[in-house]
Amino acid sequence: MAAMFDWNDLRHLIAVSRHGSTLAAAKALGVNQSTVHRRLLELERRLGLTLVKREPAGYRLSELGEALIDDVIAVETSIETLERKIGALKLDLKGIFRLTCPEPTVARIAASGLLDRFHGLYPGLTVEFVTSDRYLDLTKGEADVAFRSGEPTDDRLIGRKICDSIWAIYASKSYVQRHGRPDSVADLSTHALIGFDGIMRNHRVAQWLPAVVTNPQIVSRSSSMLGVVSTVKAGVGIAPLPTTLGDAEDNLVQVLPPVPELTRAWYLLTTPDLRRTPRIAAFVDCVLDDVPALRAALVG
Repeated sequence: MAAMFDWNDLRHLIAVSRHGSTLAAAKALGVNQSTVHRRLLELERRLGLTLVKREPAGYRLSELGEALIDDVIAVETSIETLERKIGALKLDLKGIFRLTCPEPTVARIAASGLLDRFHGLYPGLTVEFVTSDRYLDLTKGEADVAFRSGEPTDDRLIGRKICDSIWAIYASKSYVQRHGRPDSVADLSTHALIGFDGIMRNHRVAQWLPAVVTNPQIVSRSSSMLGVVSTVKAGVGIAPLPTTLGDAEDNLVQVLPPVPELTRAWYLLTTPDLRRTPRIAAFVDCVLDDVPALRAALVG
């Protein structure tokens, strides 16, 4: 069917039917009269039908042309609707949308090349990071899209699992030199530990430590993941960390292997209404087209 006719030829047939002459049709379309003649002849050749007749008063549709014109006009209406929709989508593919994630992941996401590829596809859209160790409420407009670890508990959100977040136990090289390293989780009771405070107090790892370690020796607490990393790097004590953060630090060592109980999933989440908007759909689709890059950023 694509080879049967050209939409531009149909436009010329509609113009002649509306204006009654090739000259008036040419003026309406902003082309030369000879172009209208040529387009009509080409359309008739492709279809194998005579669509217009020349009369003293001008041109009129043939019986075959009359039989087709309502359908041709319907095609015109559909194309105009499509053009308006495309124009509206282009307008919506401009501006800023907010992506929330834990602060330590921002640099890794940027280094993955994901944002560069997204901006290459949609130069009118800008991603604004909103970093927080707490879960921002997407339904209240605190952000538009979230990279979030942990099984979703808000049934008002929709999303896709990207990968698993793996946690192990880390200490600085200087701490190991001074105090040795634990041989098991039970041995953590004889070591200085870094705890979680503030908005991190309800974090899964904050609840895991006292559950598996008898009389844990908490020597420092932090309300942010970056604060915990800094404290461990300073040699103050030992702490569970995501392997993406712990393995990235040259002066940290994994003193105990990944803890299965601390594994949790990374999800890409948004609201159903936002998922249907062109700008958010464009970003989500870009991410899902390149999950390996994002998985490398979030897990390593």
